[in-house]
Amino acid sequence: MATPKATRVRAAYECDVCGHQPAKWVGRCPECGEWGSVVERARPAGMDSPGRAPAARSPLEPARPIASYSVAPARARPTGVGELDRVLGGGLVPGTVVLLAGEPGVGKSTLLLDVAQQWAATGGGGPALVISAEESVGQVRLRAERVGALHEQLYLAAETDLAAVLGHLDTVKPGLLVLDSVQTVAAPGIDGVPGGVTQVRAVTAALVAVAKERGVSVFLVGHVTKDGNVAGPRVLEHLVDVVLNFEGDKHASLRMVRGLKNRFGPADEVGCFEMHEQGITSLPDPSGLFLNRHVDPVPGTCVTVAMEGRRALVTEVQALIGAAMPGSPRRTVSGLDPARLAMVLAVVQRCRPQIRLHDHEVFAATVGGIRVVEPAADLGCALAVASSALNIGVAADLVAIGEVGLTGEVRRVSALPRRLSEAARLGFRLALVPPGAPPGDGMPDGIEVREVTDLTQALQEAAAFSAAR
Repeated sequence: MATPKATRVRAAYECDVCGHQPAKWVGRCPECGEWGSVVERARPAGMDSPGRAPAARSPLEPARPIASYSVAPARARPTGVGELDRVLGGGLVPGTVVLLAGEPGVGKSTLLLDVAQQWAATGGGGPALVISAEESVGQVRLRAERVGALHEQLYLAAETDLAAVLGHLDTVKPGLLVLDSVQTVAAPGIDGVPGGVTQVRAVTAALVAVAKERGVSVFLVGHVTKDGNVAGPRVLEHLVDVVLNFEGDKHASLRMVRGLKNRFGPADEVGCFEMHEQGITSLPDPSGLFLNRHVDPVPGTCVTVAMEGRRALVTEVQALIGAAMPGSPRRTVSGLDPARLAMVLAVVQRCRPQIRLHDHEVFAATVGGIRVVEPAADLGCALAVASSALNIGVAADLVAIGEVGLTGEVRRVSALPRRLSEAARLGFRLALVPPGAPPGDGMPDGIEVREVTDLTQALQEAAAFSAAR
């Protein structure tokens, strides 16, 4: 009788950053461009070769008409944090796995600690379990005491081993699990270091399987790369149900949770939070953070309305024209797109030849730490620049919305009725908008809407309205 041959093992190569598998070892990954990230993995020969289709077997449960299934198991349960529920689409569906990514120190752990406390306090969904793989239990306990996140149904453990994490799930039987973070947990028996492609993929796949089997909602904290993308392989984002990005400047109090993927709700929603010494709180009406309501017109300021997801945020844009400088003057931008600002400066100088900007320093910024990069802010930015250059104030109750083209024309933007409704709610009296605005019922009450075809007309309307005020 012939002895079966031993399984041959051949070398395979995989990028630890993106998971790409080149045919041979290379110093730089051809997919993501990282140097030194391609490592050798041993696998049986023929593992990746196409095989025959498996034999058919009886399914565990026969297929039924779609109308016969109940939707009750898919009902979302609120987390108790209003702005997070807004992004999630009403709350957490049992068995949901959410990946929350963000820069170090932005407040991910603080937010999820508050979510766990709210979950435990509301009851009905089982206890909440927080697994800290980066900090000791003492450090997390101090933060919980500072932000008021102490509850008898909130459990805490510090583990870096996946088997131990699963053991805590068996003991506590939570309704909500928070793992901080997925890149620091290791799966036993899996090659690679914690945080590598193989380990992250194995840990995430195991937790997804457990979440679906037991109906446990899971939050996974993820790191980001220097480019702001979720660290680890792209398959990580495909395994989970929801991908959220936690954004914010460490020097400002504003924080935003932006939905990048959501199988149970809108994928373009944004939630606003404010970070302070006592923790983090929801901001259901954040527009006040982005406005400095002046009594008298102030040169160099104009208000626009930006869209963050499906939410309209009234934002103030400020500009300052400095002294003339020989050579290449500075262009300092904060919260705006530098490329669009450069285009707006060129259009303003073309439409108003008396405004000289090519040899002057220009400073432009938004208020409150918000970042506005959409073209709809072009008109407000142009009015702020012209107002500063001519030293003429723009009325505080005027709002400008529109994209500015290279020839000075004002182009239409999306979600104009929603933008105008938000401006009218905050008491603005005049809105300069592109031509072709929805007539009649699409316009809110309490605000006058004037259509402007180009930047020259917009400057004239703004000057006339400001002078009349």
